[in-house]
Amino acid sequence: MTNIIEVKSLTKKFGDFDAVKDISFAVEEGSIFAFLGPNGAGKSTTIKMLTTQLKPTSGAMQVNHFDPVTQPDAVRRSFGIVFQDLSLDEDLTAWENLEFHAALYRVPKNIRNQRIDEFLTLVDLSDRRNSPVREFSGGMKRRLEIARGLLHQPKLIFLDEPTLGLDPQTRNHLWRYVQKLNIDEGITVFFTTHYMEEADIVAKRIAIIDHGRIVAEGSGTELKAATNTASLEAAFLKLTGNEIREERSDVLDRMRRDRSMLKSTRSS
Repeated sequence: MTNIIEVKSLTKKFGDFDAVKDISFAVEEGSIFAFLGPNGAGKSTTIKMLTTQLKPTSGAMQVNHFDPVTQPDAVRRSFGIVFQDLSLDEDLTAWENLEFHAALYRVPKNIRNQRIDEFLTLVDLSDRRNSPVREFSGGMKRRLEIARGLLHQPKLIFLDEPTLGLDPQTRNHLWRYVQKLNIDEGITVFFTTHYMEEADIVAKRIAIIDHGRIVAEGSGTELKAATNTASLEAAFLKLTGNEIREERSDVLDRMRRDRSMLKSTRSS
C-alpha cells in the first residue's frame, strides 16, 4: 500500500524547547489515521508542519509525495483541513462559503456549481444552502466545514478535534459522514481527538505522541494488548500518565506567530 504521509526524524524547536522530538511515522493512502496525545504533546505543531504552516528544525516529510518545505503549493492542493476552531464566515450563506473556497482553490467555473451542490447534498445541507451560517447549529457548521475542505477534491483531509463540543448523537452522525467519504471516495483521513472511543472505533491505525515523541503506534486492539488494558482510554493513560498538561507547545506556537505579525506590522 502506498503511503500518503511519510515523516522521518522530524523535529521542531522553539528556542530551547523541543515541541516535536525526532518523530517518524507513515500514513497509508485511503486509511483513517488517529494522532492522539495530551494537551501540549506536539499534535498541533506536527500538523502545522505537515500542512506547510511551520517549517521543521530538522527531519523530512512528504505529503502526497511532495515536500511541505520545498513544494508548499503542491502540498496545499493535496489536502483539505477542518480546524479545531470554526473558520466559516457566518455572515455568508452555506453556498457562498463554498463558492469562496472554490474560487480560492481555482476549482474550474464550469464544474464549480455542480461540485458545491454535490457536497451540500452529501452533508445533508442542500435545503439550507441559502441560509446564513450564523443560523446553523454546531453540528451543521462542522458538516459544512468538511464539505468545504473536500470541495477541491484533495486526497487527504486533516480533522483537528472535529467533534469538540458536539453532543454524542451529532458526533456519531459526523463520523458516519467521514467513514462514508473514506469508503466511497477513498479519501485519507488524519484526525486528532480527545474522545478515545472515537479513535478506537474509527481509526485503522493510531499514533500516540507525548512530550514531543511518538510513544506508541498500532491499531486500537494492538495498543490495548501492549498495555494490558481493556479500553483505549486506559491504554492512553498508561502510556501518557494522569497529570493535567499545560498546552506549552501550542502557547509557544502562538507566541511565535504573534511575534511574526508584530514584526510585519512594524516593517509596513
